[in-house]
Amino acid sequence: MVAARITVNGKETPLAPAAPHTTVLDFLRERGLTGTKEGCAEGECGACSVLVARPGVDRPTDWVAVNACLVPAAALDGQEVITSEGLATPGAPGTPPVLHPVQEEMAVRGGSQCGYCTPGFVCSMAAEYYRPGRCAHADGHGENGADADAGTGTGTGAEHGPNGFDLHALSGNLCRCTGYRPIRDAAFAVGAPAGDDPLALRREQAPPQPAATAYTRDGSTFLRPATLAEALRLLRERPGAVVVAGSTDWGVEVNIRSRRADCVIAVDRLPELRGLHTTSDHIEIGAAQTLTEIERRLDGSVPLLADLFPQFASRLIRNSATLGGNLGTGSPIGDSPPVLLALEASVVLADADGEREVPLSAYFTGYRRSVRRPGELIRAVRIPLPLSPVTAFHKIAKRRFDDISSVAVAFALDVQDGIVRKARIGLGGVAATPVRALATEAALEGRPWTAETAEAAARVMRSEGTPMDDHRASAVYRSAMLGQSLLKLYAQTTEAVSS
Repeated sequence: MVAARITVNGKETPLAPAAPHTTVLDFLRERGLTGTKEGCAEGECGACSVLVARPGVDRPTDWVAVNACLVPAAALDGQEVITSEGLATPGAPGTPPVLHPVQEEMAVRGGSQCGYCTPGFVCSMAAEYYRPGRCAHADGHGENGADADAGTGTGTGAEHGPNGFDLHALSGNLCRCTGYRPIRDAAFAVGAPAGDDPLALRREQAPPQPAATAYTRDGSTFLRPATLAEALRLLRERPGAVVVAGSTDWGVEVNIRSRRADCVIAVDRLPELRGLHTTSDHIEIGAAQTLTEIERRLDGSVPLLADLFPQFASRLIRNSATLGGNLGTGSPIGDSPPVLLALEASVVLADADGEREVPLSAYFTGYRRSVRRPGELIRAVRIPLPLSPVTAFHKIAKRRFDDISSVAVAFALDVQDGIVRKARIGLGGVAATPVRALATEAALEGRPWTAETAEAAARVMRSEGTPMDDHRASAVYRSAMLGQSLLKLYAQTTEAVSS
């Protein structure tokens, strides 16, 4: 097997002597690339962001911004990484490098104050700069005439520039000097990539194939199997192994709690876990697709998921996080379980002996516990068709974006001739597991969709789950928000009908 190595700014760099738990952030800094900073070590500040060449949604390759503080360096064996230092192009002999257009705009518009966060902002901005379909001109047409909103699921407005730049691309980047106005100005000023831009041209070539990795050092091992069958065999042989995809959860454990594993198995690039296809009766989403990939491939065809994605952490996190990982952690405050419960989704579990399908409503068994057995992986999530026409996702948190839920509520209702024929409601943050609001569903089904029905059901909904007091919210507040969420849904649906 070829020795593990990463191509960094065009140069192959051996992984050794890094330990298997070493993050991309530390790997880069130890090699003198100190533009990549550590701020929070939890994926919340974006000071560490770098670009990675990944399989594209609309082109062979997308430049994707990720949090280098969370990803194990071994997970990028055989891959290509660009840091803030690698964006500029070499100048003539004896002259300084030529700044990248994003760097140039940040400089001339004063987008940097103390400068600590600037390299991370620049990398996230560069990922958006190279996003296919981004509008490059004020007339609303991007590269190859693409519309400004292509593949984003979002519209124009204060958070979208005339050049199609989506400021949500920077939702995972924190400026400690509050210099957001000039940063926004810089983002809205960049044009289209030049015809000879090497990183733009690189998008037309396929990214490197994921390397089958077996990297051992100091008694710890990082494994990237080539197939699902091999991964399942390894899990049977090593039941104590930690399974990672985007590493957005495990990376925090490594950094903040100093967790170490004897063996880590990466499944994020397994082809069998990266499909997305639709049949006559369901949509199947591979468990290892990132949320950004799912968002762009579905392109709004599942409205409830389209509501979820912008509120799920930040773009940097969504570029790595997966549905399989979010369900696999079993967290009661994960944002995807309430949505998937409302959609009546099921999970496909695979082990070395075969597969089984489990309704998500029967998947969780306790706090961070599930029916998933040792040796099993979540291979896919299935959403039955047809979809209920009335849907909404309400996330109650202290910030509009990039925050942990105090309460999360997902609705999927089928209202015909003014009668609620079917109601499915998923809840997060109000019990030891994500739960269905079964009593509220029963209070709605078969009744007219009126203010009286909504108010009666809201009283029932306030008693769903077993909310508790913690630093995010009190139990009383959580209960109140449950009822208010249903009233909000009714107001939203009646406003839509009246308009």
